[in-house]
Amino acid sequence: MTLTGLFVPLITPFTEDDHVDTAALTALAHNALTAGATGLLALGTTAEPATLTPRERATILAICQEAATEHHAPLLIGAGTNSTRATAQALKDLPEGTAAALVPVPPFTRPSPAGVIAHFQAIACHVPLIVYNVPHRTGTTLTAETLHRLASVPGVVGTKNSLVAIDTDTVAFMAAKPADFSVLAGDDVMLAPLLALGADGGILASAHLRTSDFADLIARPGRGHHLATLSAALFAEPNPAVIKAVLHERGEIATPAVRLPLLPASDTALARARSALALP
Repeated sequence: MTLTGLFVPLITPFTEDDHVDTAALTALAHNALTAGATGLLALGTTAEPATLTPRERATILAICQEAATEHHAPLLIGAGTNSTRATAQALKDLPEGTAAALVPVPPFTRPSPAGVIAHFQAIACHVPLIVYNVPHRTGTTLTAETLHRLASVPGVVGTKNSLVAIDTDTVAFMAAKPADFSVLAGDDVMLAPLLALGADGGILASAHLRTSDFADLIARPGRGHHLATLSAALFAEPNPAVIKAVLHERGEIATPAVRLPLLPASDTALARARSALALP
């Protein structure tokens, strides 16, 4: 399979009494798909999964799966830890119909390149896998050689590239990217340059806002530099605090609440995001 287009990693909206706001989440899921998103990502980093209970995660998955099914859209699901065994079990437990699982390079442990490859070989047997390449969170940087070796693992169908800059390994890999392997931008500010190198789309938290504009940029690369300004504003403080503040101001979620250790967005960050949204 080849994954292309825009995938929106949904936030988890909370009610005033700190429960998952199921009505708001349902609306966000349907609105994203109606506005031009190709599919959804449930329980990605943007959803604050580490702070959710098992019951809350199950509720979120059910809502996202129902919306994706109704729109005939692919559903990606975030899963995985720095335990290969636990990750394999989590993948077995994913609901039927999951298009692919977004699995991070094992964080904190910092395995060798051979260890990273062995990890994905060991878990690639239940659903298609997207390698979540996010060095500033995992502590491990993947070289072009390692990316090519991962692309050859049966069941690994793509990568979410969340580097904060386009490095030489990214350029080298994109120059010889396998045709059946998807590269999805994951650092929203880097969307346009990664598309210019031949990326297939993006998993973009910023696309909660201006969804159709992000979808258009992916379909017709070379425009939309104002969207990078918006993404920079939305990520000025730890994600998803600023996105939630904007959605709350627009009346799309009941509260801007995030769960500790995250803090709500500052007034300064919200004002900056508001100005960025006003750009044509």
